[in-house]
Amino acid sequence: MIKLLEKITTAQNREVELIEMTSNSQDKTVLLIGVFHGDEPQGEFLIRKFIETKKSPCQNKTLIIPCLNPDGKALGIRQNSNGVDLNRNFPTKNRKILEDKHYFCGETPASEVETRFLIEVLEKYKPDFILSLHAPYRVVNFDGDGRAYAEKLSEITGYPVEEDIGYETPGSFGTYAGKERNIPTITLELPEDKSNEDLWEEVKGIFDFCTDEI
Repeated sequence: MIKLLEKITTAQNREVELIEMTSNSQDKTVLLIGVFHGDEPQGEFLIRKFIETKKSPCQNKTLIIPCLNPDGKALGIRQNSNGVDLNRNFPTKNRKILEDKHYFCGETPASEVETRFLIEVLEKYKPDFILSLHAPYRVVNFDGDGRAYAEKLSEITGYPVEEDIGYETPGSFGTYAGKERNIPTITLELPEDKSNEDLWEEVKGIFDFCTDEI
């Protein structure tokens, strides 16, 4: 059902994997990403639950990074083990170093191995659509030409669509992929006040939509 395509090793010797699920078509390629931030592990649980429960091949070519930031997850922190917020580390036009170290973007653009890995995935596999799972705001955020997809995911989850998350995000993946590379990019912000199993029941429909209907 799944095939390992690529993997890298982090600073603390943990693996980040890119896997492909069995699919019927190569017409469209979708990319699912979990755990940009180590203190937001819900996405990995949902992705792995989807992999376990999917009984038929996906209609789209489906690529998955279940956990982009395993070091941060192990440490229970937002950043990776170098103290860098991976979602501020991309080489975007609006990149800048913020005073708040919680959002430290790194000394240089794409300084982190996890960031470079994701950039290479985009360049090699050229996804037509990206879904990244975050927490805790319970909204569907989008970058690039993603509003129609965001509205559909809003119908499935009941989460409102928000184009602006409410604060600046220089160097973000959404800006890099969605705005600067014109790949429809959805950031699904999950609530943090529900169990993983309850979250699954609430949002499980998004996976079939992304992998079979886009």
